[in-house]
Amino acid sequence: MTANSFKQNQTPLAAQVEKAVLNTPVYDIHTHLYDPAFGDLLLWGIDDLLVYHYLIAEAFRYFDMPYEKFWALSKTEQADLIWDALFIQHSPISEACRGVLTTLQLLGLDVKKRDLPALRKWFAQWKMEDYVTRCLELGKVRAVCTTNSPFDDLERPVWQRGFRRDERFRAALRIDPLLVAWKETAPRLAQWGFDVGPDLTDKTISGVRHFLEDWTKRIQAQYLMVSLPADFSYPDTGDCARLIESAILPHCREFGLPFALMLGVKRSVNPQLKLAGDGVSRSDLAALENLCAGNPENKFLVTVLSRENQHELCVLARKFRNLHIFGCWWFTNVPHVIEEMTRLRLELIGLSVTPQHSDARVCDQLIYKWDHSRRILARVLQDKYSLLTQTGWEPTPAEIERDVQDLLGGAFQRFCR
Repeated sequence: MTANSFKQNQTPLAAQVEKAVLNTPVYDIHTHLYDPAFGDLLLWGIDDLLVYHYLIAEAFRYFDMPYEKFWALSKTEQADLIWDALFIQHSPISEACRGVLTTLQLLGLDVKKRDLPALRKWFAQWKMEDYVTRCLELGKVRAVCTTNSPFDDLERPVWQRGFRRDERFRAALRIDPLLVAWKETAPRLAQWGFDVGPDLTDKTISGVRHFLEDWTKRIQAQYLMVSLPADFSYPDTGDCARLIESAILPHCREFGLPFALMLGVKRSVNPQLKLAGDGVSRSDLAALENLCAGNPENKFLVTVLSRENQHELCVLARKFRNLHIFGCWWFTNVPHVIEEMTRLRLELIGLSVTPQHSDARVCDQLIYKWDHSRRILARVLQDKYSLLTQTGWEPTPAEIERDVQDLLGGAFQRFCR
């Protein structure tokens, strides 16, 4: 059955759902993009699409060159090798490869010719600011939340100088080094003028609070966030849990901000792959349960990396209204798992969830990640509304639009208030 014939055979309800999901603007609540004012830190274009770390990891399954030889190449040379290995020598059927093709197709480009130089020529005609707008339009993205770290030596000076903010780009304050490597991070805070030492004394905690206040105000943070390993525990006598208890949670309460936890990454499984070398572990969610139960006045945004943790996370969300689940993160951001997770979440906790974020590192990825995810969400909602009609409950178009708006950012914004 062709796509057109399928549409012709759609029920009015299915057509209403598809229209709402495919056309409702989304607030993308987690990305790795940058405000255009950051210049070259904002990645875009065909070569950045091709050297995305998902594709690097996939391509090395075919490469026989030493890792260091690949990393010594220019971005263009790396992209040439990946294009040849994944798109010319083999059919590009992985989700990351298909995403490149979806992006090019929706930009109006002819992928049948397999002509990388012609693609580069087309991208070269764009100004970054205009192209960013085009990506947001094609992805139907009304705003993105970026991942901003004061500990990034390239990013920090831009914030310190100040710049005119693009209202479409909102910031989240990422604090991984503070929590996962305090002893190494403390001297940096001291160098920046914050009164801290390696031991978590009252004076040091006060200095950390001042640091968080400074950067929360500076970037107008929408939430604080951290990515933690699977063995994170709370409560605990280690620096991480103590800092969360004595600095992070009080700061979030004072400023009315959620604390986002991304749980389950296993760093540098293969360090030779650099950013592409991280892996996954199943998390002990007892720490999250303890956080939610012990801190009812704090709000927690949570996504977990392991597929095996998804059901337990949904059950926890049923127990704690201060827990909001978001996104299909990293290795779960593939169609089969996205659909499985979306069905599980809707069946267990209904519409009080944000089923997806793009996690985009390249601006162009907003196009394909939202195209692919919207189609999955539409399919799941069509099934769920169809089941409702079998009970005699007929969802109205207004109710469908309301629900879709919630799933595409509305529920997140309401949770954050």
